[in-house]
Amino acid sequence: MSDAAEPKPLIRAEREEIKPHRGALVWFTGLSGSGKTTLARAVERQLHALGVHTYRLDGDVVRDGLNGDLGFSPDDRRENVRRIAEVGRLMVDAGLVVLVAVIAPYTSDRATTRARFGEGDFFEVWVDTPLEVCEQRDPKGLYKRARAGELKDFTGISAPYEVPEDPELRAIGAGVLDEQRERVIAMLREAAVLG
Repeated sequence: MSDAAEPKPLIRAEREEIKPHRGALVWFTGLSGSGKTTLARAVERQLHALGVHTYRLDGDVVRDGLNGDLGFSPDDRRENVRRIAEVGRLMVDAGLVVLVAVIAPYTSDRATTRARFGEGDFFEVWVDTPLEVCEQRDPKGLYKRARAGELKDFTGISAPYEVPEDPELRAIGAGVLDEQRERVIAMLREAAVLG
């Protein structure tokens, strides 16, 4: 190596300079089958069309790899949320708009996640869909299995879901997808995440 001064590491502000937006994390929470992933995908598609650099972290997908060693006990659920939050935090530092779709049933875990982010970097979206609607949808047959006693610690049936007290946005999961998507985009514009 030459005697030149060691280069300074890039910081988040420099990464964001070359993007038409700043980094942020949108945390979609709700029951299984509420429409979290569907809404996150719709928002991601719209942001991509607007030239926004995004990445979506889906709870099911992350459990196949990074969190494949975790079950569904309260401790494992906390660790699942913690790991997803830390990966999301790194991506926000890289200047991405990160969309996380995960049940995250405990208020304390969501509060701990929020605390890991700077002011204006974390947006909680509660996808509020009644349990009866989620059970009717039951895209993976999980509610049926939980009702039959085949699944332990299933959120909404044999494990709690603590409703968000003050989310940035309450999306109606049984509502019109395009309307809910536009509400999320408007929230990000209002918060000056989008340029």
